[in-house]
Amino acid sequence: MIVKKIGESIISPLGFTVEENFQSVMNGRSELRRYESLWNLPFPCFVSLIPDEILEAELARELSANVVASFRTKFEKIALLSAVKSVKQSGIDPKSERVIFILSSTKGNVELLADENLDLERVTPAHTAQRMANFFGNPNMPITVSNACISGLCAQIEAYRCLMSGQYDAAVVIGADVLSPFIVAGFQSLKALSDEQCRPFSANRRGLNLGEAAAAVVYTVADDSADGWRMLAGAVRNDANHISGPSRTGEGSYRALCSVLNDSGLTANDLACLNVHGTSTMYNDEMESIAINRAGLNAVPVNAMKGYYGHTLGAAGILETLLTMRALEDGKVPATRGFDELGVTQPVLVTSEPIDTQKRAFVKLLSGFGGCNAAASFNGYGL
Repeated sequence: MIVKKIGESIISPLGFTVEENFQSVMNGRSELRRYESLWNLPFPCFVSLIPDEILEAELARELSANVVASFRTKFEKIALLSAVKSVKQSGIDPKSERVIFILSSTKGNVELLADENLDLERVTPAHTAQRMANFFGNPNMPITVSNACISGLCAQIEAYRCLMSGQYDAAVVIGADVLSPFIVAGFQSLKALSDEQCRPFSANRRGLNLGEAAAAVVYTVADDSADGWRMLAGAVRNDANHISGPSRTGEGSYRALCSVLNDSGLTANDLACLNVHGTSTMYNDEMESIAINRAGLNAVPVNAMKGYYGHTLGAAGILETLLTMRALEDGKVPATRGFDELGVTQPVLVTSEPIDTQKRAFVKLLSGFGGCNAAASFNGYGL
C-alpha cells in the first residue's frame, strides 16, 4: 500500500492553479512588493498580497453567493476555495466517513482579535476546519495542525499516518494564511523582516519577506503499482533549542532528514533536490546548511521558494511541495530567486538558475519557532 497524490490546488498572488504558479516560478516572476506604510504600520515592509478583487471574481466563479457570504474573512475564503478546487480534481466523495479533512494554519483569523465585536470562536483555525468539513458534508471531526512554520508539512505527515493506519481512504490537506498588521508587526518585533527582496542563503541576506497563499493536496491509498506522486516517509523532530531561534547545530533538521532517508530507503544520489525552508534570516539558512551537510546531502541541489512568494506560513509546506512536484515532472529544479553569493558556512548547492534533472525523488524540509523541524520524502513513480 502506498500514499498517492490525486488532487491539488494553489491560490496565491501568482495564480489560482498549480500550473499558473509553476509557470510564474519558472519565469522568475514574483508579486513581492515594498510597501511604505501598509495598514499604517510605522515601517516599510516587502510582502506579497492576493488582490481582493481578483479573489472575489474567482470565488464567484467557483461558489454560490450565499457560501461566499458565509465564509466572511479572507483566510476562510482562500482556504475553502483551495479545498474546493482540489476535491473537485481528485474525484473523491468528500461526504464519505473514510475521508478526513486536515487544516494547516499558523494564525487562522487572528486579525479578528482587533474587532470590538469579537467572535472568539471564529478566531481559531479549528473553527474554520469544522466549517469546511461541514460545507463538504463530511461526518468526521477535522484535524487542525498549527505548529509554526512547519504546519503545512506536519499536516501532510499527519495525512500519511492516517492513511497508512487504514482508518481512512483519502485525506484532504489544506494550508492557508493571510497577512495582517498583527502578523507583520510580530515578525518585525523579532527583527526578522527585510524591507527589500529576500535572498535565501546569500551573503547579503537581510531577513524574510511575508506572503499570502492557500494550497491543498488530496492523498489516497493505492496499490504498489500505481503511477504518480507518492509520499514515502515523514518525520517531525523538535530540538527545543529556543522559543524562536533555530539550533546552531541543525540538530532537529538533521534528525528529521536522516529519519526520512532511512524510512524511504533513499540516498543522496536518488534525490533531484532538497526543497528547503530558506527564509533568508541569518540563523535559519545557516542552520539548514549545517543540517544538510551533517546528513551527507551536500552534493544535492538545494532550492527555496521564498523569493517568489515570501513566507506563506501555514500554506508554505503544501505550496512548496506541490511546486517541486510540478517542476520535476518537467525535469527541472527551479532557481532560488534572490540568491547570489553563498553566505553560509557549509558548501550547499543552492540553485541560482533552473537546472535539468532526470530524477523524480526529493525531500522537503522545514523548520520553525520552538525548535520544531519536519522533513518528508516524495517520489514521482512512473513519471
